[in-house]
Amino acid sequence: MTGIIALEARDLGYWTADGTVLVDHVDFSISQGEIVALAGPNGAGKSTLLRLLSGLLQPGRGDVRLFGTPISELSAVARARKIAFVDQREQPDGRLTTEEYVALGRIPHQRDASPEAHKLAVENALDSVGLSARRGKYLWTLSGGELQRAVIARALCQEPAILFLDEPTNHLDPKAKGSVLSLVASLGVTTVCVLHDLALIPSIADQTVLLNKGAVVYAGATEAALTEAAVQSVFGVEFLKFSHPKSGRVVSALDIPIEKTL
Repeated sequence: MTGIIALEARDLGYWTADGTVLVDHVDFSISQGEIVALAGPNGAGKSTLLRLLSGLLQPGRGDVRLFGTPISELSAVARARKIAFVDQREQPDGRLTTEEYVALGRIPHQRDASPEAHKLAVENALDSVGLSARRGKYLWTLSGGELQRAVIARALCQEPAILFLDEPTNHLDPKAKGSVLSLVASLGVTTVCVLHDLALIPSIADQTVLLNKGAVVYAGATEAALTEAAVQSVFGVEFLKFSHPKSGRVVSALDIPIEKTL
């Protein structure tokens, strides 16, 4: 962490045409190099907030600043050079090879960078996600975890200052979730990530923004945000922490009651 403010939300608000409030009076800041999780129940406003922070949506009130500059003042090309967004609904064309798809991230730099710079950026992106050996494989042949890493590599190829991820572990098996989040944790890029799985957040996020009904319940250090009382209040389930019997590290878990009626 550098202490430099990378992203700042100021009195952010957003509502639909019929007046339904989706994000309400949101204020928080993110330091350069931090990983920040956005958490909350379905309908809490997580994905809407992520799109506001990344400039994909224009706020109805307030503003978002990237290194002190309002995002609204940046051109589309300038935003694409500084901000990369990975959508949970992204469905890459399976007929592309891994390398061809990752190279699409170079589009914002096409006019200014040399062919050598483009090639090096693609090489670095593939290497950083461990897909160099799969560069010539068609996307349709990749596993779910590999495909998600390819999507992140495409975003990294933009050489962004900040990375936005909307549920990057959605539909992945447990091991693949660990692989993808380990990758995110090792990138060294300022990252804002929507995560549904609360038990995974303490292992990856420096900060957590806990949302409920469009408003911030807490924004700050993850350990202070995900308390048993806060999770019980917002999600209606118990949030447990205990020591791993072998390593001794703190493990988080949700106690979700399952009721069976005969």
